[in-house]
Amino acid sequence: MVANASDEVNAIRAEHAAAVTVPVAVARRVEVMRHDDAVPVPRSALEKPVVTRKLRERPTAVVSAFVQLTRDPEQWPGGADVKGMKAWKGNLLTTELPVDETLELSEQPWVTSVELGQPLAMPDQIVSSDRVGAPRASARRVPRGSDHHSGAGVLVGLIDVGGFDFSHPDFLDSGGHTRFERIWDQGGDSHPPPGERGTSGFTYGSEIRKPEMDRAIDAATAQGLPAYELEPQSQMSPGSHGTHVASIAAGNRGVAPKATLAAVLVSIPRSESERRLSFYDSTRLAHAVDYLIDLARELGDLPLSINISLGTNGHAHDDSSAINRWIDAALTVPGRGVCIAAGNAGQERAEHDDDVGFIMGRVHANGQIQARELVADLEWNVVGNTVADLSENELEIWYGPEDRFAVQVKPPGADWTEPVEPGQFIENRQLSDGSFLSIYNELYHAANGANYIAVYLSPQLRQPGIVGVRAGEWLVRLLGRDVRNGTFHAWIERDDPRKVGRLGQRDAWIFPSFFSESSFVDKSTVSTLACGQRTVSVANLDEQRRRINITSSQGPTRDGRQKPDIAAPGTDIVAAKGFAPDDEWIAMTGTSMASPYVAGVVALMLATNADLTGAQLGGIVKRSAQPLPGADFSWRDDAGAGTINAERCVEQAKSMRARQDIT
Repeated sequence: MVANASDEVNAIRAEHAAAVTVPVAVARRVEVMRHDDAVPVPRSALEKPVVTRKLRERPTAVVSAFVQLTRDPEQWPGGADVKGMKAWKGNLLTTELPVDETLELSEQPWVTSVELGQPLAMPDQIVSSDRVGAPRASARRVPRGSDHHSGAGVLVGLIDVGGFDFSHPDFLDSGGHTRFERIWDQGGDSHPPPGERGTSGFTYGSEIRKPEMDRAIDAATAQGLPAYELEPQSQMSPGSHGTHVASIAAGNRGVAPKATLAAVLVSIPRSESERRLSFYDSTRLAHAVDYLIDLARELGDLPLSINISLGTNGHAHDDSSAINRWIDAALTVPGRGVCIAAGNAGQERAEHDDDVGFIMGRVHANGQIQARELVADLEWNVVGNTVADLSENELEIWYGPEDRFAVQVKPPGADWTEPVEPGQFIENRQLSDGSFLSIYNELYHAANGANYIAVYLSPQLRQPGIVGVRAGEWLVRLLGRDVRNGTFHAWIERDDPRKVGRLGQRDAWIFPSFFSESSFVDKSTVSTLACGQRTVSVANLDEQRRRINITSSQGPTRDGRQKPDIAAPGTDIVAAKGFAPDDEWIAMTGTSMASPYVAGVVALMLATNADLTGAQLGGIVKRSAQPLPGADFSWRDDAGAGTINAERCVEQAKSMRARQDIT
């Protein structure tokens, strides 16, 4: 689709397609198409339906992708040398190349697959209260500190957004200097990137080091400015998500208050113009993980506990996505753990009249076609009335390789498309109102061997008139062609809801679509990122109500594995409020707050026993769990193994050390 679009369309697409950028000249040339006088494109101006991938013009867009090779590049006669390569792990690479060069790369005999990076959505935590007092210093303390040393000697790495207020009192040592060792600002330009400073090979962004942060803290009073203004980051949001998460995991009032801190600020720009020029996809997470591993090694082979409180809803919700495989591969080495927020897509219906949280929760459907010639319909809703949806809406359907389904789509008020059979596709077909429909029906996906159907609803983004995705209920019909099992799962990739101006008499929005109440199935909404084999997936425990928060995403994975793994406190959590010097604390709710609690516990476990692997850390966390009131030890799709018991986790880590000493 990107290859078959003009520069102008790709410039607008790049605002919400995380793995697409356009050159600066193109971004500046394209006027933002959000005007009060915008009108629908006239029917006479419509192009003929496009059903092939033949390029009408050479696009200049650049895409960020994972590339899977037939073998480890180190085994090549010429060594690891792939055009556009940014990083590699085993036979998996990340690349940044123009669209046509990426297509050429995908056709090479030594390339198994090319997969665009998955979009990373802005966290959708709830601010419970922005005016609260400091949490009790002992609120997150774990007893028996003589064994875990409060995390001393462990690096806690945070991969997050919003910025990290390194000068907040919760991160200052006894001398008044920061406990942050490094901050890699992937969207920054105030310092050289890590590749020029010797930390790792990445040549974009800005790496801020502890001496620079400490100098800013020392100069702040004399300059009459906060330290973060003297040493700025590309994102410094008041009440920043990253600062709050870091405070929970390893602030002075956090779980591991003696740990060393490091952070990677993932650039997810809020303005449309900046999004055209930025990658904010899952390749950036892969780079962040590798950066923290390199830093832990540089600091003396420190054990490493990483927290990721970001999410994405695309791909197969098993462990086969490129980013899942990348992180799992990194966790085969002892002394590393990664905790990931399960996601906030657990709500299925409104709790009061003005509650629209269910829109973010109705992202999953599944069913079974029992026999050949039977059909199953999915009801897919796009918001309308006074709203024009200018985002690209994506639906992914995954089913077993033993089956064969055809697919049809019925736009609101229009006829069904012809059946798209296995192995066929429709690309950028223009509908009567000017918007576009694309359908892909692929067999044997390279990542997991499953069959895969993707449906894209795309707005018309060309001048002179802009047309949003047609509002109403879209029907997607699966037709059984050859059925041996018939089970399928479907997920909608969510957007970050945000208003982007006016389109005629309507508000123009980037807005998430959702399944109807009859199609939605209330399970398997756990974020794709949280489906890995060796990572710890964390649900949101509402301690006050002694239950899992209604917004917390549920398992299991598509392949039936038990995710989330554990639940931790994530409701009304008071922690540092970044970049607000007169207001230091804030309460937030979400799995984003639960995951760093577990990452802090993992840091304590690694301080007790640095030889534990990611898989062992996850096993101990689950073994040590306490069931919710009224529940038994059975795994639950919302709570996992139960609520975390930090003291038991540390005790089990210590007992494992004793066994390792004996052997």
